[in-house]
Amino acid sequence: MTAIKHTEFESMPARRLRASFDAATIQLDEPNQLPRNAQRPVTVLPSSWLAVERAEWAALSAKELAQAYDDHEPDDSEADTQS
Repeated sequence: MTAIKHTEFESMPARRLRASFDAATIQLDEPNQLPRNAQRPVTVLPSSWLAVERAEWAALSAKELAQAYDDHEPDDSEADTQS
């Protein structure tokens, strides 16, 4: 195992980059300057992870909106809405 100098990380801020894998190489989805030979950890996510996360957020939003505007919510009077 090669020891990594602590100073190598001080000059390179952490970034999250999207990439695609074509069964042979990993290609960044957008242009980015990376130092040559810099270590790059890779996290593999299922192809549907974004759709699942969006669906969960949409369900939570719908639930909270329904609760905020349910039939038991008192109506604002005209005085409440005037500044």
